[in-house]
Amino acid sequence: MDKTRISAITDEIGLTTNESIAFAHQYGMQFVEIRNPPKSESTAKKEYFALTEPEIKADAVRFANEGLKVSFINTSLLKFGWPGSEPVRRRQEDSAARDKRLASEKARWDNRLEDLKKAIRCAQIMGCDKLRVFTGSRVADPKTMYSRVAETIGGEMAAVAEKEKVYLLIENEGSQNVATSAELADILKLIPSKWVGMNWDPHNAYGKETSYPDGYALLPKKRILNVQVKGKGVMPASPEKEDWKAILLALDKDGYKGKIGLETHLFDGTLIAAAHTSMEEIMRIVGEI
Repeated sequence: MDKTRISAITDEIGLTTNESIAFAHQYGMQFVEIRNPPKSESTAKKEYFALTEPEIKADAVRFANEGLKVSFINTSLLKFGWPGSEPVRRRQEDSAARDKRLASEKARWDNRLEDLKKAIRCAQIMGCDKLRVFTGSRVADPKTMYSRVAETIGGEMAAVAEKEKVYLLIENEGSQNVATSAELADILKLIPSKWVGMNWDPHNAYGKETSYPDGYALLPKKRILNVQVKGKGVMPASPEKEDWKAILLALDKDGYKGKIGLETHLFDGTLIAAAHTSMEEIMRIVGEI
């Protein structure tokens, strides 16, 4: 476990792609994760996988020329209310707004395999074999959705991924039907495909479980294929700081060979400063291991 294993999402370490590349060089990184081009660039409203192939190829060449590899493609695939489900925490909406939302969600659901193919193509252009998927907006009893999640991700989507030799990584995320380590462990029991693993983000379960050591103990270690670190979870002065040294040591002991990606994820105007503070702490911790 050393700095060659450290990555970061580009749109949360710089305001432009050039700034993100400079950030990576500053810390001696060899890998980056991608999600959207940085907000200041013209294509900022689109995820990378939704760009045209020439646009994707341009940044793929750009990263390669800078000696950077893409370790993980963050997508929003399946991160919406699935037709027939009734997600919780909905904002109050009138009938017109509800109808519009339902139509949008149905369209995204109907296009799920086409979007998956676009995301896989993006991954292939970027020279990456791992991409993120979600499990549908959270309902009152998420377990009622497990069989459907397993059929969707572990069935039809895994079949496409296997053909293209790209791994689908389920992320635990609070707004989704899989939000905690315990839920990740439960859903993966229903999905035997080796082409489906997990993107484990301990901080996404903050306040719901003790991600380490309790949640971590439940996870099938061989299916952890990417790990993400939130700024709030690693910055020294954060009240939500987690024991990342212990987590990294445990991952190393258990044979984890993947990357550790920083998702700064602070939107109070301190994003870039927080990215530097977070990465300095990550590199300090790695240096002690």
